Amino acid sequence: MNESLFQRFAPVIRSLSAAELGGAPSLNAKLRIAQDGDVEVCYAPFEYINPRARVVIVGITPGQTQMLNALKEARKQLELGLDVQATLMAAKKTAAFSGAMRPNLVKLLDCVGVNRWLNIQSCEAFFGAASDLVQTTSVLRNPVFIKGENYNGTPNMTRHPLLRDQLLTHFAEDVKALPRAVFVPLGDKVAEALHFIADRGLLDHKRILDGLPHPSGANAERVAYFLGSKSKDALSAKTNANKLDQARESMMRKVQALA
Repeated sequence: MNESLFQRFAPVIRSLSAAELGGAPSLNAKLRIAQDGDVEVCYAPFEYINPRARVVIVGITPGQTQMLNALKEARKQLELGLDVQATLMAAKKTAAFSGAMRPNLVKLLDCVGVNRWLNIQSCEAFFGAASDLVQTTSVLRNPVFIKGENYNGTPNMTRHPLLRDQLLTHFAEDVKALPRAVFVPLGDKVAEALHFIADRGLLDHKRILDGLPHPSGANAERVAYFLGSKSKDALSAKTNANKLDQARESMMRKVQALA
């Protein structure tokens, strides 16, 4: 694990005010790694890698809420005198999926057979007894902001020089450290980034399990159809049933091929 960024920013984390830990405007300036116009990359302590992970759940980038929670936890662990590894592990755990996204994600993974592949009853165990089987991360490991707002995929990270560098530097480290794992991208833009990495020989395309609808609550209709709990004739015009059918079948084939 590359600890240099944490070692660089640990004194800053120790010195943050209560207002900054609550998201005051001065926070980003203190944690800025790089900037290109409106695009800003800030440090957050998300380097921890679980080397035993078999499944890597990949988001796009940590949002401000995840960033603040991780900073608060890292500050707490530093004040308790924990070492770097323990501090980073604790900070990373604060970024685990929660809220409406977690049950949707579990149902989607179970639907395509990931639980059967791993011989567990349900992928809900990723957030409990089988936490050693999973790693959560982001293709842009450090939080990215556009004009101070959470990055949502625009500009395209594979074409923007600063974001592409972040992808090929930090995320490539994660991939190298997880040689036995498969990668589950959350959303089309994350899937595109994973295949971009694979096209450069850094990841086998066969280890990318893409096709799941994003598990966010805002994507409820697509999730429901994918899971079979909403019929095709009840779908709104915005949902492409054929695309979801093809994605489900493709995902199931990919998971079966892992056995």
